[in-house]
Amino acid sequence: MELRDYLRTIRRRWVLIMASTLAVLGITGAYTYAVTPEYQSTARLFVTTQTSDTASDLNQGGLFSVQRVTSYADLVTSRELATTVVNDLDLQMSPSELSSRVSASVVPDTVNLEISVTDPEPRQAQAIAQAYADGLVDLVRQLETPAGETSSPIRATIVDPATLPTNPVSPQPARNLALGLVLGLMLGIGIAVLRDLLDTTVKAPGDIEAATSAPVLGGILFDPSARQKPLVTSMESHAPRVEAFRVLRTNLQFVDVDTADKIFVITSAVPGEGKTTTSVNLAITLSQAGHRTLLVEADLRRPKATAALGLDHAIGVTTILLGKITLEDAVQKHADSDLDVLASGAIPPNPAELLQSNAMADLLKQIRNEYDMVIVDAPPLLPVTDAALLAAQADGALLVVRYGKTSKDQVAQAVERLAQVDAAPVGVVINMVPNRKRAGGYGYGYGYGYGYGYAPEKPGT
Repeated sequence: MELRDYLRTIRRRWVLIMASTLAVLGITGAYTYAVTPEYQSTARLFVTTQTSDTASDLNQGGLFSVQRVTSYADLVTSRELATTVVNDLDLQMSPSELSSRVSASVVPDTVNLEISVTDPEPRQAQAIAQAYADGLVDLVRQLETPAGETSSPIRATIVDPATLPTNPVSPQPARNLALGLVLGLMLGIGIAVLRDLLDTTVKAPGDIEAATSAPVLGGILFDPSARQKPLVTSMESHAPRVEAFRVLRTNLQFVDVDTADKIFVITSAVPGEGKTTTSVNLAITLSQAGHRTLLVEADLRRPKATAALGLDHAIGVTTILLGKITLEDAVQKHADSDLDVLASGAIPPNPAELLQSNAMADLLKQIRNEYDMVIVDAPPLLPVTDAALLAAQADGALLVVRYGKTSKDQVAQAVERLAQVDAAPVGVVINMVPNRKRAGGYGYGYGYGYGYGYAPEKPGT
């Protein structure tokens, strides 16, 4: 990924990044509030040696003190000194527990030793630090006094008694929240980038280029009211969704300009991508533009187009193929748009056989001669072969993909299914594209079973 890809990911998934950041900040804040405050008291000691006043003796004594002070710092965490402090102060803790609260450090290039103690109680931290300082003074005197002597050549002197802390050293709310903010942003950006890397769904025209050279003819914006009002005739004339279908209508007229009469099969890779709604609305906008348009409901398994238009599907394609009625008698008129509609007719047990029959080929020839534009609503390509069979007899297929749901592999498989019958998509429509104010929505369409037969409908579909 390039820098602009990361910036695009951040802009698109800013909600996820903000949610992750707020979650980490919330956890950090809760931890900071819940943790017990710790106070730190510090005492400072100065280590000296008894030497003569000559320069060489002073230099040697200073070097010796520097060497010894490091050892004294290590003695601070010894079990013996911890035991002494626990007994002197009558503390309700073990020597090892006390040692974990104590630290010692040597000030660089000096013979100064600092003892620091942390404890939830400020005064107890001061008392323990002072006890450790006093104990270390006694311990140094005992260890450094030669046998038979009463004084030690090395002496540790307390120069700064233990302080009484007034502010806790931990937790540090400002530091913790700043770290939480940084970690939250890093985590959010990491999750966003990972989701983009793992996301194989179609979200841009570039995602389709690897599968087909067919152009993207339009993008239909997601409209939450489309489930209740799927038809463009029920919306305001300048609604964004209506304008999107007009753009699609205009772009479709530039496809195959050398053919006067055009039959386009509208299909999708899988169910639930809105291909039926796209078929109906595209046919309506073509009719509104003055083209003599016929919408053919060629989904002989789950016909939905006539239901959306408020028409009956009992008489239509299958009735004509069986020779029981003529095309003129089977065509219905949608009053609101003056669109001619040929319903599916009775649902047959062998849809694929009917669609590749000579009778169907003759019907398409007749339709081509009588209409300027013909929109054929076909089933999805991957579950069944019906759409591919129809596309082979039409002027091309218009592939509908759903933003954020249809995968690139599904698009590639759909194109391959068309290629198997020497057909190809003439264009692609990206459906349910979120606008700036809406980042998701509900699909429209219907459920199919992956197979030749029917899948039971689920409630609400």
